Amino acid sequence: MNPTLRAGLWMIGAIGSFTSMAVAGRQISFALDTFEIMLFRSLLGIIIVVTVAGFAGTLNQIDTRDLRLHGMRNLAHFTGQNLWFFAVASIPLAQVFALEFTTPIWVLLLSPLLLGERITQAGVIAAIMGFVGILIVTRPGTIPLTPGLAAAAACAIFFALTAIFTRRLTQRHSITCILFYLTVMQAVFGIVCAGWDMDIAMPNAATLPWLVVIGCAGLLAHFCLTNALSLATATIVMPMDFARLPTIAIIGALIYSEPLDPWLFLGAAFIIAGNYINLRRKAAA
Repeated sequence: MNPTLRAGLWMIGAIGSFTSMAVAGRQISFALDTFEIMLFRSLLGIIIVVTVAGFAGTLNQIDTRDLRLHGMRNLAHFTGQNLWFFAVASIPLAQVFALEFTTPIWVLLLSPLLLGERITQAGVIAAIMGFVGILIVTRPGTIPLTPGLAAAAACAIFFALTAIFTRRLTQRHSITCILFYLTVMQAVFGIVCAGWDMDIAMPNAATLPWLVVIGCAGLLAHFCLTNALSLATATIVMPMDFARLPTIAIIGALIYSEPLDPWLFLGAAFIIAGNYINLRRKAAA
């Protein structure tokens, strides 16, 4: 089979996984807060990572180097993921995904500060287009800035920090090691944040299946995305990921009667165009 076609099939899996996680997060928000969702997701993740690594024989790749960097990476991801789960429960799902797509723009802007990388003229154009897209999606002064909208915008910044720290970790550590500390550290964060009031809601028959979906879909999405990137370049793979937006918009309309807002799609077009310029810049470098 053609490698590009195989990459496309992996991206269908990634899009399905990201979409499933958003729907599951919305469905479970009535019973568990975001800290509790992250706690149980991380506990399930530990079981999955250790089991898979045990079968693959990669448990010996887990070491104790760079624990501070692991901690910063996982604190950023924990914060971003909590904001994301809050957003999917509060605003239209398509809005969440559109603002989440600004993550690469934030990576572009933060990399000079944290990695010493130089921002180019094409990078500036990409960033400007991304922020024009944000303004169109949020329309400040026209629609109220709700906590859910602010959370969706902020989660992209923390996901960008996660990506930057992950880039540094992958230079010295295997995927097994990174995922192990991801799940373990975030389980600790979840226990502390969910249990500060000594009242952690436990899963029941109604919430447990959705937690399993969240735990499995989160890991599966990144597994599918990684495999797609191993078969085709980012300039081919990442535009496929933008299919998440119309997919989640249709699902939101069908399941939750969310409106198909033309302003959202116009803003998303600017954000996606900025991302594509950034991808072409990297490919040409």
